[in-house]
Amino acid sequence: MPLDLKSTINLPQTAFPMKASLPQSEPKRLEHWEQTRIYDRIREARRGAPVYVLHDGPPYANGPIHLGTALNKCLKDFIVKSKTMAGFDSPYVPGWDCHGLPIEIKIDKELGGKKLQMKPVEVRRECRKYAEKYLDLQRRQFKRIGVFGRFDDPYSTMTPQYESVVLQILYAFFEKGFVYKGLRSVYWCIHDKTALAEAEVEYENHVSPTVWVKYGLQSDPRTIDAALADARIRSGKPISTIIWTTTPWTLPASMAVAFHPDEEYVALEAEKDIYIVASKLAAATAEKCGFADAKEVARFPGKAMEHTWFYHPFLPWEQRRILGVVADYVTMDTGTGVVHTAPSHGADDFNTGVKYRLDLTTNVNEAGVIQNGLPEYEGKRVFAANDPIVELLKARGALLHSESVQHSYPHCWRCHNPIIFRATEQWFISMETPMEGGGTLRSRTLEEIKKVKWDPAWGQERISNMIATRPDWCISRQRIWGVPIAIFLCEGCGQPLNDAAINRTVIEFFAKFGADAWYTPEADALLPAGTKCAKCGGAKFEKETDIIDVWFESGSSHAAVLGHEANLPWPADLYLEGGDQFRGWFHSSLLCAMGFEGKAPYRMVVSPGWTLDEHGQAMSKSKGNDVDPVDIANRLGGEIVRLWVSSVDFREDVVGSENLMLRLAENYRKIRNTFRYILGNLHGFEPEKHTVPFQKMEGIDQYMLRQTCGMAADVTQAYEEFAFHKIYHRVNHFCIVELSAFYFDVLKDRLYTSAAGSKARRSAQTAIWRIGEALVRLLAPIMSFTCEEVWRYLPGVPGRPESVHVTLFPAAAEILGDASAAEGLKQEGPKQEDSKQQEDWAALRGVREEVLKALEEARNSKLIGGPLEAAVSIRAGEPLHSLLLRYAGQLRYIFIVSEVTLEPVASGNGAAGISVKVNKAPGAKCERCWNYSTHVGENAEYPTVCERCSAALKEIEGGGGK
Repeated sequence: MPLDLKSTINLPQTAFPMKASLPQSEPKRLEHWEQTRIYDRIREARRGAPVYVLHDGPPYANGPIHLGTALNKCLKDFIVKSKTMAGFDSPYVPGWDCHGLPIEIKIDKELGGKKLQMKPVEVRRECRKYAEKYLDLQRRQFKRIGVFGRFDDPYSTMTPQYESVVLQILYAFFEKGFVYKGLRSVYWCIHDKTALAEAEVEYENHVSPTVWVKYGLQSDPRTIDAALADARIRSGKPISTIIWTTTPWTLPASMAVAFHPDEEYVALEAEKDIYIVASKLAAATAEKCGFADAKEVARFPGKAMEHTWFYHPFLPWEQRRILGVVADYVTMDTGTGVVHTAPSHGADDFNTGVKYRLDLTTNVNEAGVIQNGLPEYEGKRVFAANDPIVELLKARGALLHSESVQHSYPHCWRCHNPIIFRATEQWFISMETPMEGGGTLRSRTLEEIKKVKWDPAWGQERISNMIATRPDWCISRQRIWGVPIAIFLCEGCGQPLNDAAINRTVIEFFAKFGADAWYTPEADALLPAGTKCAKCGGAKFEKETDIIDVWFESGSSHAAVLGHEANLPWPADLYLEGGDQFRGWFHSSLLCAMGFEGKAPYRMVVSPGWTLDEHGQAMSKSKGNDVDPVDIANRLGGEIVRLWVSSVDFREDVVGSENLMLRLAENYRKIRNTFRYILGNLHGFEPEKHTVPFQKMEGIDQYMLRQTCGMAADVTQAYEEFAFHKIYHRVNHFCIVELSAFYFDVLKDRLYTSAAGSKARRSAQTAIWRIGEALVRLLAPIMSFTCEEVWRYLPGVPGRPESVHVTLFPAAAEILGDASAAEGLKQEGPKQEDSKQQEDWAALRGVREEVLKALEEARNSKLIGGPLEAAVSIRAGEPLHSLLLRYAGQLRYIFIVSEVTLEPVASGNGAAGISVKVNKAPGAKCERCWNYSTHVGENAEYPTVCERCSAALKEIEGGGGK
């Protein structure tokens, strides 16, 4: 019975679906991972291996994740999985920041007036429920995009254990003398009615009224400068100085006017007054204030103004006397060179107030309402008081000029309302307290920063500048939802009780009952009988009710999570968060660790850029330009979100959009088709039986395995550098250019037409099997869903783990299947076998490109329909001609034509020295392989096929097709 030729063709067969259907298949994969406890299995497989710890920065539990969160978590997942597959035990404990004002404000709105009748513990219970709701939501969403971790036992800042550690670190600072309670002018949000730390302040554009205001000189001008006194006597005109401010509402609190001690000041005689301003700003001030023609009558240094007296612009002399002071922070870049000083409403102002013993009283309450003022502004909120105060200045003749200015102004990071400085009594950590072993908290931290690797490198300078210039850390907040500053205060004198034994008791109390217990009567019983104040001897104490800064809380995470388990040592190898965390979590973690352990909590810090839309604008739900990663996962697949993260250089600002996700979905299909080609052509291949040793494989198969080793080396190096975009582009190039456009194209003929069990076909199958094995493992940290799917379809071998995520990255010896050949890759020199083979194939591929161009021209001119209709003649000089002669038997398969003839020419060097001529192939078309041959019909048993297919059919009929 004649053979059915179609049945003798080895067409690809695989159950691996062409269509991924990721939105449907990924949830099933997630369910399987949950059932098999994949994270625990990975940990078990790496037990005893070197440890690498990425410590998770806790996202805030107050809403669903966004694209920036997805970027963050996918990057961490890439790192943890790649370190695991590089042989490390790399656990990942996700965490959540659950305390703080955003949640409390949400609960305030939900409870309304009911909150006033509730006990603190009851309010905290409602806040906890809210945080738990979003912690659970975010946990599900992180899993949905393929993130592995200890999600069943994460860390959260609202657990008793964590809260007790926060207290432990606070007490470490307290007992070492860093913590103090004092009056300071601090950032204050009048909307949320609480103090803010620098990390909680953002700068946004704001329009402010700007005023130039005169302060009349009360002192004798002779104490300043003789020429000034002479001008006063000669002209009979009063002398004033001019201040410039964008906060008219602070003028009722004005206690002084500040001059720079080392700058020159001039007295300008105008029509009715003599004005003192900085020399460098005199012309601009005179122009603004309408006395451009004023003449200079005196010049003197700013230090001459110290201890002079001025009249307040609208408060009577009996009520307010304005002192002339000097300060280095007075700048000459804008204004008048004279700064009005309100100690209760500015950090520099406050320090000046302390230095000169000015009144530090605050007459602005927690809601920003001005008290104890004139009828014009009494009872008004600070920003609403600006206009009435400007009108008052006009009425008193003190306003020289006013205008509006748009400028960068501090806003609350939570509610985005403009904030103020307000002098209140707060708890602080001193940056200048001496540390054991020398130096201060500031100086030692600056030294420690140099020991950390910062990526990008500019991170070191950025955080150093912040530490170098920051004020003492204001750690108290006037709210309920957080870890209380669990310190007892003497009712008689206000002195804090600092007793190490009592502190240990409170820590244990928190660890057992949680921070809520501080608000119960049980906490009052913590003090031993007979406890007395060390300062006044008082025996009655009250509990501090302020809570601690949430940045202090999150900055304590390293101590709460690390150092308690064998595979979670302290410090962490890596912290990874956005650039805003240089003033946030990186900053607070560093300071907390310095106070607690005396060194940094991390060895390396990596910082991604911002997520932007296609127009370079920051993403925001309110703007409608956000991309929801969960929506993308549900429509296109979580794998597409992960592929997007891998495609961008995260160290720069990154762009995300719907269109970009769709393009990535197309690229995903190309990679998936690469896997499908491999799997389809491995049908019937059993590695234990059919693997061909490397030295006996076809030359092109050896070459491609060596190319795969090169790709694998590039990819593993990129993982080491966290250069995931390099992996994306390298693998894309390998799949599209190296495999699809070259190797797979060449290989089809051999895979399809050779006898199924022939050595030539088994060589090809061995190569694509090893390439598939390498690719699936190299891509597993990024394409976690797809690689797990592919893993199930690859041929099984003894001892093979059930999951690709338990495996290691492939070594060169595994890819080649030959340790000695792998060693050859490490050698250098043209005489090495692998180097010579690489050179040969590089030249052959160059020739192939020339042939393909010639075939395209022949196709366009209608000489041929397809490449198998062509016979190619190649004329080449040496050494290329000799190379082509050595590979003569393979050339028609490499070029995918029916015939190749070679002709030498006198000279030539490389592909540029060749000429290619295309003719119609002689002979008839083989019915089986479609090549043209003059030998079709010579074999009477197989009259419609070529000599090559006749041999294959004979082998098949003889049992070689298995």
